[in-house]
Amino acid sequence: MNLTLNYIDPVAFQLGPIAVRWYGIIIACGILLGYFIAQRTLQRVGFDKEVLVDILFWSAIIGFIVARIYFVIFQFPYYAQHPAEIPKIWHGGIAIHGGIIGGFITGIFICKRKNINPFQMGDIAAPSMILAQGIGRWGNFMNHEAHGGPVSRSFLEHLHIPDFIIDNMYINGVYYHPTFLYESIWDVLGFIILLSLRKHLRIGDTFALYLIWYSIGRFFVEGLRTDSLMLTSHIRIAQLMSIVLVIVGIVIIIVRHVKFKPQRFKEAKPLPWPNQRAGER
Repeated sequence: MNLTLNYIDPVAFQLGPIAVRWYGIIIACGILLGYFIAQRTLQRVGFDKEVLVDILFWSAIIGFIVARIYFVIFQFPYYAQHPAEIPKIWHGGIAIHGGIIGGFITGIFICKRKNINPFQMGDIAAPSMILAQGIGRWGNFMNHEAHGGPVSRSFLEHLHIPDFIIDNMYINGVYYHPTFLYESIWDVLGFIILLSLRKHLRIGDTFALYLIWYSIGRFFVEGLRTDSLMLTSHIRIAQLMSIVLVIVGIVIIIVRHVKFKPQRFKEAKPLPWPNQRAGER
């Protein structure tokens, strides 16, 4: 890697033999900020504050594991030859769509056990999730990874971004698209929109819009990246998953409005797990 004046070391500090990386620090900060924002809404709605702790703790752990499994599955020819590398995430990576899937399934399971409506909880958590994702992308920046294809320095200067970003997009003698920045901006904008609209929407709509908003942005940003997981030589897995999640989000809105006629988010008290008797009418 070509070092520049403003080059950022991915390692924040050392604890003996353990290297503490900026990536982990930034991811943790994103999760904690998202937690505190969601916790305020949770208590305002009337849920017990411990509910979110349980959901966040287990969803983060299971989501992280599934994110790694997802990554390994789509790089299986390599890992089949090097099985010892599977647990070494510092030599490979994780896939955010795997984390979303694992986290969502875990969250639904906990909601069912605690008799909580998962769509209402999803509405509470959605703005925090997309904000955490936007912050987390800066971890990729610190690692000098998840970038797009080659560009010129003048192209980056015309984006009017700070010099320290431009300098750190100079990797092995080439400037690259700061795709981490594109997605981060899209996610933060999504956070603002979801938080602003949520009180006017019905239960389940904010969560569905999160799926749609995030996936649209990810689809276009993924098209610029050079490190995509590929299903075929022409089909990027993240783009395919983005299309699927947009469809899922649209279906959730249509089906819930037609079948359940849910309450408005700002008017709803804690709702039970959906069932034929209780419903959400």
